[in-house]
Amino acid sequence: MPASPSTARAINDRFALKLLQDEGPLTAGQLKTLTGLSRPSVADLVERLQGAGLITVVGETGAQRRGPNARLYGIVADRAHLAALDVRTQGVSVVVADLVGTTLAEATLPIDGDATGTEPAVEQAVALLERTARAAGARRLHSVGIGAPGLIDPATGELRHTTGLPAWHRRLVAALQERLPATVLVENETNLAAVAEQRLGAARDRDTFVLLWLGHGVGAALVLDGKLRRGASGGAGEIGFLPVPGTAGLPSATDCGGGFHSLAGAAAIGELAARHGIPTAGDTSAAAGVRAALAAGRAGEPFLDALAAHLAVGAAAVTAILDPGCVVLGGESGHAGGAALAARVADRLAAMSPLRTEVRAGELGDAAVLRGALLAARDVVQDDVFAPQN
Repeated sequence: MPASPSTARAINDRFALKLLQDEGPLTAGQLKTLTGLSRPSVADLVERLQGAGLITVVGETGAQRRGPNARLYGIVADRAHLAALDVRTQGVSVVVADLVGTTLAEATLPIDGDATGTEPAVEQAVALLERTARAAGARRLHSVGIGAPGLIDPATGELRHTTGLPAWHRRLVAALQERLPATVLVENETNLAAVAEQRLGAARDRDTFVLLWLGHGVGAALVLDGKLRRGASGGAGEIGFLPVPGTAGLPSATDCGGGFHSLAGAAAIGELAARHGIPTAGDTSAAAGVRAALAAGRAGEPFLDALAAHLAVGAAAVTAILDPGCVVLGGESGHAGGAALAARVADRLAAMSPLRTEVRAGELGDAAVLRGALLAARDVVQDDVFAPQN
């Protein structure tokens, strides 16, 4: 059954807006070529979108012949504003952007919830968001995306209580939902990093892949057939709890010690670097040993080989079950290790598994969480603002 004229118009409008989002400002002639619509249909489309306040003339092409087709049309970027938060154990980072995702202001604040208590920590984080929004000139935020460690309840979309995470994390999400006239969505940080790597980074050409997150802790995100898979309880990818050889014991329901976390967490990588004589100058970040080993040249190769052997254990378990064809080493350590570490992991994985699996270094590093939260918020605001006009 063919679409009704109103439905066809709505489909064409959304397609044109997506083209303007992805390609930037376009002329009516370029829209005609890219959409396959007739010249009169494109003229009607442009008039509709201008009337709705969604697009405007932003300039002209360099063509000698001036006229309607030489005008460049772009999305009205300040039609709505959005924000993204990356909530970590010891702090929060904020970005405020416009409708097309251009960053307008950003800020980071260390927060020690243990020292200040839950409510003061929440107030500090909320105040940071409010200050950053004012600095961006955003009077009102339409959507706020939050990336946080822990499990997200797939039924409610809420951050679940998880042993070892600060209490202010859950309270912050609730406070923003209560106090902001905005859509507030929260997602596991590793899942958001995978979204960012798929749309902006190392997995742009992949519909199916696994992101192995190597930060303070470890995690995995599963993208299968183009869709992020969260699992029945939101715990898909909690690879830190994976029982593996080479650890002192087994993990428990409340402690991932003895699991893959004991091989690939920041503390484990730091200890491995120390055993191989890799100096980190007191830097306790997950990537410090990796960067130092790469800088050491041949002297750092034994450490990189040992780290790759650890990472391959977790990667082999994931690939044996999912056969994703591609594993992306994300987070600060995966990004810092680059192609050198990825190649070592690929070699060891090939020796352990009959399944052909490409291993890539993440391109976005630690920034992937914030970028993913921004993409999630942008999707929400565009779904609303770009909806067919009545």
